[in-house]
Amino acid sequence: MAKLQYKIFIVVAFLVFSASTNAKTASPPAPMLPPTPAPAPAPHHVNLTELLSVAGPFHTFLDYLLSSGVIETFQNQANNTEEGVTIFVPKDDAFKAQKNPPLSNLTKDQLKQLLLFHALPHYYSLSEFKNLSQSGPVNTFAGGQYPLKFTDVSGTVHIDSLWTRTKVSSSVFSTDPVAVYQVNRVLLPEAIFGTDVPPMPAPAPAPVVSAPSDSPSADSESGNASSPKSSHKNSAQNLAQAPIAMVVSGLVALLL
Repeated sequence: MAKLQYKIFIVVAFLVFSASTNAKTASPPAPMLPPTPAPAPAPHHVNLTELLSVAGPFHTFLDYLLSSGVIETFQNQANNTEEGVTIFVPKDDAFKAQKNPPLSNLTKDQLKQLLLFHALPHYYSLSEFKNLSQSGPVNTFAGGQYPLKFTDVSGTVHIDSLWTRTKVSSSVFSTDPVAVYQVNRVLLPEAIFGTDVPPMPAPAPAPVVSAPSDSPSADSESGNASSPKSSHKNSAQNLAQAPIAMVVSGLVALLL
């Protein structure tokens, strides 16, 4: 009996010892990890082709951009750089009015440089042009030989390229990294057209406005001017008729 109790005690002690050992060696539970955040949405890119096709009308400028491939240069600058892009877009009427010098004489390379001349490789809001006006000429996408000069006059941005003096007439789109501004004329670079700029045409003289014929002053003046003439005419008629009356009177006296 004592041996049996001893064996039971040994078994129970062994089980207790095993349980305590397993509890010490068991791995702790894995910590709760926070959920993986969703990936950030891709940045929204402005499609310049779509923008210029619905605004304006800028069809002529857009056709030049597409045919020359310059639109891809501007789009890549807007999508893949931190600098952004600023584009000055002439309306269709500006191209129709561009007669001297004609753009039809330009080579493909010159036309491409002309288009690049209409953009800056950096995003500028309208308020930032005030600082640009104090920093001197700014290089365009066409390079260092194709600068533009900006002047801020009471909030209106004026642009000077020696050949072209115009201003920003409206903001088509302006959200970093893309700014598109409408201009009234095609920007002509000195590097293509030279320094022999034709003189600006003189302004047309102001029309002369004559007084209306039915005005009181005109009537009174015409009446005053005509009255002496009519009195002289009546006097001349009376003098011409006087000899005839005398002859008629003499003939009547002889007959009697």
